[in-house]
Amino acid sequence: MNIKSSKTLVEEALNIVKTISPDEALKKVENKECNLIDIRDVIELQNEGSIENSINVPRGLLEFYMHPESPLVEKEKLDLNKEIVLFCAAGGRSALAAKTLKEMGFDKVSHVAGGFNLMKNMGFKIK
Repeated sequence: MNIKSSKTLVEEALNIVKTISPDEALKKVENKECNLIDIRDVIELQNEGSIENSINVPRGLLEFYMHPESPLVEKEKLDLNKEIVLFCAAGGRSALAAKTLKEMGFDKVSHVAGGFNLMKNMGFKIK
């Protein structure tokens, strides 16, 4: 049996997906060039707060919510013509999630290195 570790899976994802810095993400948000998606769980948001102008899509529901026929897209909360920028607490889950979105067929997808923990120290407003 050859079971890959989560570390190996994240390393493989990082070879496939685009990684951007918190500064790059902040510029994209300010220029309204992306959907900023927070994939952390609801409990993490309650404990730590959330980034202003981000949309919470818990990792466990990502594939369902990002589909073009989902209520988030149909109600125009998500613009699938814009880049999808994912973040989690530190960057591991968002790398895996970005890889999954690429596998679904999304081209313009990236994740934020360092995640929420770094973003909150880099000028993002917390609500």
